[in-house]
Amino acid sequence: MVRTANPALMKPMNLSAELEAVVGKGPLPRGEVVKKMWEYIKKNNLQNPANKRNILGDDKMKAIFGGKSEVTMFEMTKLASAHMK
Repeated sequence: MVRTANPALMKPMNLSAELEAVVGKGPLPRGEVVKKMWEYIKKNNLQNPANKRNILGDDKMKAIFGGKSEVTMFEMTKLASAHMK
C-alpha cells in the first residue's frame, strides 16, 4: 500500500507575523512550517539539553508559544497551528 501525503498538510497556509518571524514569509504548507521551525530551533540551540523533546522559547518562539518559556514538541505544533489560517 502506497501512502500519499495528506492533502491538508500540502495546502499553503497564511501565517501570522509572529510565525513568519521564525519560518519566513508565507503562505507555506503546514509540513514546511514545522520543518522550518525545527531548522530555527536547531540553529538557535533551543532544545532543552536535559530533555530533547522540550523546546525552549526565545523571544520569537514565545510569541508563538503564547508566552510560555518551554513547551513539548507536540505542544509546539499545536500552538503553531493557531498561527496558520
